[in-house]
Amino acid sequence: MELVHVQEDALEEIRQQAYQAACEVCEGAKLREGDLFVVGCSTSEVLGEKIGTHSSLDAAGALFEGIDQALRERGIFLAAQCCEHLGRALIVEREACIRYRLEEVNVIPQPKAGGSFGTTAYRKFRDPVAVESLQQTASAGIDIGGTLIGMHIRPVVVPLRISLKKIGEASIICARRRPRFVGGSRAVYNEELM
Repeated sequence: MELVHVQEDALEEIRQQAYQAACEVCEGAKLREGDLFVVGCSTSEVLGEKIGTHSSLDAAGALFEGIDQALRERGIFLAAQCCEHLGRALIVEREACIRYRLEEVNVIPQPKAGGSFGTTAYRKFRDPVAVESLQQTASAGIDIGGTLIGMHIRPVVVPLRISLKKIGEASIICARRRPRFVGGSRAVYNEELM
């Protein structure tokens, strides 16, 4: 796998798309301060290449900046999923690790073992830690390029449609949690939670 450099105008477009997507997911999922937002990302796919073949710290930086800005404006924690070479471990701020009672593991992601997005999160967070699992505590997230994030979101996981279909060249799938329905045919449900 080679590391790819990207021109500044393309990076700015990726940054803006990432920011917009994260904002729309936060609004659509009705996230609150302190919620956990998971992102899985293939920078190769963002650049129009096959997942795992053209990793880019430049693209990861632009994605991270856009998403992180949107989440920090709302007081929401970011969890950056690493690639399968680290068993899809996640990078979070220590504060989120403590708040959600996650178990810290010992690994430092690298572009070729963890992916560029996980590596960037580890470098940019104030006090980063790796965790093996979010224990299904995330409230929403974005899958950028087919990295599979549903296992990190609290059930019931439902798709969330936003105006963007892609970031760069990567297809995105957004998801949020919905509280389980309980009761039978006489039950009345809160429309705000649907």
